[in-house]
Amino acid sequence: MNETKIFAKVIGCVLCFLTVSFHLSAQTSGDQLTGVIRGIIIDHASAAPLPYVTISLVDMPGKGTVTSETGEFALSGILLGRHTLRTSFVGYEPNTVYEILLTSAKEVYLEISLKENVLELDEVVITTQKDKSQPLNKMALLGAHMLSVEEASRFAGGLDDPARLVSSFAGVSPGVSTNGISVHGNAPSLLQWRLEGVEIPNPNHFADVSTLGGGVLSSLSGNVLGNSDFFTGAFPAEYSNAVSGVFDMKLRNGNNRNFEHTFQAGVLGLDFASEGPISKTCNSSYIFNYRYSTTGLMSKLEMASSGGVLDYQDLNFKLNFPTKNAGIFSVWGTGLIDKAEPDLEYDPQKWKYKDDGKASTAKQTSAAGGINHRYFF
Repeated sequence: MNETKIFAKVIGCVLCFLTVSFHLSAQTSGDQLTGVIRGIIIDHASAAPLPYVTISLVDMPGKGTVTSETGEFALSGILLGRHTLRTSFVGYEPNTVYEILLTSAKEVYLEISLKENVLELDEVVITTQKDKSQPLNKMALLGAHMLSVEEASRFAGGLDDPARLVSSFAGVSPGVSTNGISVHGNAPSLLQWRLEGVEIPNPNHFADVSTLGGGVLSSLSGNVLGNSDFFTGAFPAEYSNAVSGVFDMKLRNGNNRNFEHTFQAGVLGLDFASEGPISKTCNSSYIFNYRYSTTGLMSKLEMASSGGVLDYQDLNFKLNFPTKNAGIFSVWGTGLIDKAEPDLEYDPQKWKYKDDGKASTAKQTSAAGGINHRYFF
């Protein structure tokens, strides 16, 4: 083996097992790095933006602001780490957002909904608590759980896959080596997958290869996913043909003020994500993420282990176009390409069994997309 191949293998190992990020949005405050928390406050029922809402950071007294006429806010000079944000507005219930992770890699963008308070009391005493049982869908009364994408990257065994976080819920049985989900004894294939309100095919790599309805890992990257709802029963009417359970996922909007680019390398693959404004005057934005498998890269560098190669790639994107009078338009899409190539022995003299040279390959592609329109009457 010449020096060029040795150098390529060394570079491949470094890329495959180290995680790197390009820190583009960090600022400095004295000797400490700081970042920016931005977002929008909307009405829970109508999704209309709420102006003049008071925003404050619980763990950083004195850091606060008020939303603009369009419901937007920005907190700059925030120390990197985890923060708790509290909102309050006359006529609405206070809302507290926990575990906001601010890193030097990018700004944090939040979409917070407030529920209208229809009760008039002389005195209100509020105690904060983390209630993960409240879903995003206001029509869900029972059997619904809200899942945070940040949890999938933080908890052990999450693998940046929200589908692996639901195994602890009552009535849910996960797959042993896959992310197939059995709800109340139903087959994983009966689980309904939805993205941006549209029913989509199973968005998992190598879906239905080993377990009908399951896969190896999700093709929806945590870089583009927003918070999601998981239903185990008592489905709202919009999920009319659901039998087992429903995974209703959302794609977040990109940063409409600054460009941010991220490159990551890890055991799951090489990720490149980018987001930024399309037009700052119109507040339109884009976001996309492309991933190529680590095992596929290793096979290209002749470092794949015996037993076969799982070669996969996926792409997710969302374009958001707010308008002044016609509402909000968004264009989104997701797709994947999977290839499983076994490590065959072509010399019949080395076969232990007569079928050793007849292993099959698996190839599949899947894609879904849509156009959404939201209009405030």
